[in-house]
Amino acid sequence: MKEYTKNVLMAAGLSLLFIAAWDYFYAFPQMDKQRQAAIEQQKTAALPKLGAPEKRVPASVGEPQPTKVVKTRAQALAESPRLPIDTPSVSGTIALKGARIDDLSLKNYRETVNPNSPIIVLLSPEDGPDPYFAELGYLTTETETTPPLPTTETLWTSDRDRLTPSQPVTLTYDNGQGLVFRRKISVDDNYLFTVEDSLENKSDKPVTLYPFGRVSRIGRPPSAGYAALHEGFIGVIGDGGATEINYDKIEKEPHAAKTLKGTGGWLGFTDKYWGAVIAPDQNSAFEARFSSIGGSVKTYQADLVAEQMTVEPGKSGAHTPVHVFAGAKVVDLLDAYSKNPGIKRFDLLIDWGWFYFITRPMFRIIDFLFKILGNFGFAILAVTVLVKLAFLPLANKSYKSIAKMKEIQPKIKELKEKYAGDKHKMNTEQMELFKREKVNPMGGCLPMLLQIPVFFSLYKVLVVTIEMRQAPFVGWIKDLSAPDPTNLFNLFGLLPIDPTKVPIMGPYLWLGVWPLLMGVSMWLQMKMNPEPTDEIQKIAFSWMPVMFTFTMGSFASGLVIYWTWNNILSIAQQWVIMSRAGVKFELWDNLRNSFRRAL
Repeated sequence: MKEYTKNVLMAAGLSLLFIAAWDYFYAFPQMDKQRQAAIEQQKTAALPKLGAPEKRVPASVGEPQPTKVVKTRAQALAESPRLPIDTPSVSGTIALKGARIDDLSLKNYRETVNPNSPIIVLLSPEDGPDPYFAELGYLTTETETTPPLPTTETLWTSDRDRLTPSQPVTLTYDNGQGLVFRRKISVDDNYLFTVEDSLENKSDKPVTLYPFGRVSRIGRPPSAGYAALHEGFIGVIGDGGATEINYDKIEKEPHAAKTLKGTGGWLGFTDKYWGAVIAPDQNSAFEARFSSIGGSVKTYQADLVAEQMTVEPGKSGAHTPVHVFAGAKVVDLLDAYSKNPGIKRFDLLIDWGWFYFITRPMFRIIDFLFKILGNFGFAILAVTVLVKLAFLPLANKSYKSIAKMKEIQPKIKELKEKYAGDKHKMNTEQMELFKREKVNPMGGCLPMLLQIPVFFSLYKVLVVTIEMRQAPFVGWIKDLSAPDPTNLFNLFGLLPIDPTKVPIMGPYLWLGVWPLLMGVSMWLQMKMNPEPTDEIQKIAFSWMPVMFTFTMGSFASGLVIYWTWNNILSIAQQWVIMSRAGVKFELWDNLRNSFRRAL
């Protein structure tokens, strides 16, 4: 058993060395190379120009057309007359050429904690850097007899000079052959646009059209880099759960596309904190498609085609309203949109994960406490206390088991010495001792096991909810969703170096004040427990706090604060219970005596 444990530890050490070498010699250079390539693509690469949707079958919305060189954002915005958007939450414009929503910034969110940093730019026009936009239109299966439909080059006219929550606008396009298209666009105080399309048929023939909508982004966006976080295509199609496809996975689908059908739902793209999606009428059937188009610079597209509409000569027809969401994934806001206008399971735009039933309640509790305490950091401390109280009976039982285990340590030591040459006999006698003393050797693991679902749910809340983004605690912690900004390896800012850029081990050298406190608290807690009888296990457990300190160094500071506070509460609880059971703590006595001598 010792030899096996030794081999496991050796394999773990070699694995860590391999990972470090891999990062230094391959992964980091590759990431730098990709980053530089992306920059060059944005500067000089020719991006695929999305074609006009007319004369296409319903399943083929948008194909790459002749290429066009990337312009600056200002140049791209100047290519079309624009209708300004102004709400309490967003600013931007709608391109009258193509009637695209392709210029949107979020007023209430900035790139960094610095209040003077730029606000978040979410949507951008096709010909500029980081193109990302939403548009609606019509398809037809006809080829020669249908008059021209609006395209990406169509110039619409507006009846107003600005779109605001109190002032919707109506865009109009007359194709000169008897069809007059009208599009009424309204917006609320937050991030939801409502689009109502209608068609007046002045021709002498009926017209059959298929309304479509699409969200497109050209070039792969930067990733937040969390394995537990989905970024990419997302949608709820029909009565199922969320369909999530990342940018790599779509390439592996047949023809780099996935098609779904259903009644009601929505589809689009999700980033860590932001989303852009289209939601058709929730009572109508539609065909949805996620796809990747193009060569070196991909066009990622989430599109849908609704049921056909036919407008007879001399009649007018209106398509059911379509909603376009583009903004911050605020939990309460998404829940409100699920109720009104009734977008099906819209809360799944946030990646709550498989443990939805744990993570959502955890967020609700923290958010409730935040509204009382006014600080998410204090809310995390308070929810830790509540969890401790909830599991108090089980934890007390567990700590009593640990106390008994510590009490019989001398007897275990005697057995170890008596049967030093007979491992089997020693184990047998040890199990008999546990039975006589009514001790469960695994009872002490219960508190740690109880923490796992809470720890995971809190981790998920910190990673996926925008409410935690740039939420301050106290002192130097300005963002609970980011790592502790201090670092032991530059003497907490006294040295003008960035330890995270040190070759090979740089990314792992992130030891702030809170990770160090967490490591110390974990070490103290482990010292209160009986030591393993096996020497190899004893060494492994001794180094565990150090390993966790380095591992947790780059985690969200809110998570580290929770873990530290939980350790402190566990130490206090265990101290009281085990002291009442008559267990003496030599470590504490030694520390107390050392402190007295120092004074």
